[in-house]
Amino acid sequence: MEKIKDLILRTVPEAVFEEKKQLTVSVEPNKLHLLAETLYGNAELPFDYLVMMVGMDWGDTLGVIYLLSSSKDVSKEVVLKTATADRVNPLLYSVTDIWETAHLNEREVYGLLGIRFINNPDMRRFFLNSDWKGFPLRKDYDPDSALNPVSVESKEIVDVAPRIMETPQGLKEEKVNIFEEDDYIINIGPQHPSMHGVMHFRTALDGEIVKKIDIHSGYIHRGIEKLSESLAYPQILHFTDRLDYLSANINRHALCMCVEKAAEIEISERAQYIRVITDELNRIQSHLLAWAAMCNDLGSTTAFIYGFREREMILDIFEKTSGGRLIINYNVVGGVMFDIYDNFQKDVKAFIPVMREALKEYHRLFSGNVIALGRMRKIGMMSKEDAITYGVSGASGRASGWSCDIRKHVPYSIYDKVDFKEIIRDECDSYARYMVRLDEIEESLKIIEQLIDNIPAGEHLVKTKPIIKLPEGSYFQRVETGRGDFGVFIESRGDKTPYRIKFRSPSMVLVSAMPLICKGEKLADLIGIGGSMDYVIPDIDR
Repeated sequence: MEKIKDLILRTVPEAVFEEKKQLTVSVEPNKLHLLAETLYGNAELPFDYLVMMVGMDWGDTLGVIYLLSSSKDVSKEVVLKTATADRVNPLLYSVTDIWETAHLNEREVYGLLGIRFINNPDMRRFFLNSDWKGFPLRKDYDPDSALNPVSVESKEIVDVAPRIMETPQGLKEEKVNIFEEDDYIINIGPQHPSMHGVMHFRTALDGEIVKKIDIHSGYIHRGIEKLSESLAYPQILHFTDRLDYLSANINRHALCMCVEKAAEIEISERAQYIRVITDELNRIQSHLLAWAAMCNDLGSTTAFIYGFREREMILDIFEKTSGGRLIINYNVVGGVMFDIYDNFQKDVKAFIPVMREALKEYHRLFSGNVIALGRMRKIGMMSKEDAITYGVSGASGRASGWSCDIRKHVPYSIYDKVDFKEIIRDECDSYARYMVRLDEIEESLKIIEQLIDNIPAGEHLVKTKPIIKLPEGSYFQRVETGRGDFGVFIESRGDKTPYRIKFRSPSMVLVSAMPLICKGEKLADLIGIGGSMDYVIPDIDR
């Protein structure tokens, strides 16, 4: 990374470096875009993957932390930081012209911290109503001030976006229409079974062809990241299960590892084996529900029942292990909550051949069906370049030819000790996304087979201090969930509660790509494309 450091200094000589694990550099707001553009265009190692944007209130300044990675080597990371001292009218420069995924991320930062981004074409709040008063993630925000009373009245949707643009005459504030005046617009969601949650697509049609989609989110209003600022680290764990609830155990693993890494807590090898086995079982049941739901979206209720049939076997194992089924509350700081039960290995090994036979049945039932193929092949096309700029990782990214599996590129826990194949296809369509998930189930079975008879003896949970205080600093942890790259960011001031915590939602980027891959497709295919992307809406609205 010395070459990257030299490149940064040549581009912005006044850049300030911090002594941290990741290459971390702070620059003035007017230099941020130049540096981001330079890193993006670096030929040898382009930092073309914007992993995470974290809006920050540092007290005297408001700013953003950008975690960048490279599509050529996902393990390489650079952290950029910038801030403004203006708390009345905070302005930073947009990077939406560099990374497409920045569009919704900048709107999130604006809604929660009040930072507007110059040259972002749409500066509406993403998670909050346009008339929301105050900025919840600011440290001076008073949630008890009754500024935002709950209303049960429906409000008319105004399809107008404010923005602030840079012109030769200076900054210009303006408003632009989202849709054209004669567009025919329908609402898909938020109350629609095929939205897989309360997602709302304002959709302009040309006949039955999708012309444009405008994404509306924020109907859940949970405020998990804000609530976490007043809770101790063990108290925050249950929130991660309720983000992408289909990857609950894997999400929780990420937060546990982030805290353990910061607090220098060494967990036992036994706990690591158990964690990875349960993670892979979690991944399988997630892919099973994704398969079942997508087939149901395309009209196959039989496939929906079949997918749940095998998934129930995994949930039975989870219930015997932890008492929970969907939300199992199993990973904890220091290891796992309970040791495995007596017949755990027997039950897991009995499940493996059943799952393998079921996969054959799934392919006979649906994968070769001529109607299904007509609804999936060459539908919802997303190129590798689009997947990268939108930050679409996981099975959806690998179906576009992008090698991005965190387990392979940034191995955590004991993933460097197991042999499995990263499933990559290059058809870039809904069928490729469908097939990657089924093939990944087989790879998860292979991982489990390598571990299940080799679980070492030892303690399942090491003793930790009753109150965990993390050393002052910033900490990142990334894992591979059923939907892709899930990230945890913690900034600590040395207290028992985090100064700031941020969860990187893989589902948010999946949804952000929907306007691109649905444009020009038939309205009937929008539902199937959404199923192929496999987003989970509560994962977005944090």
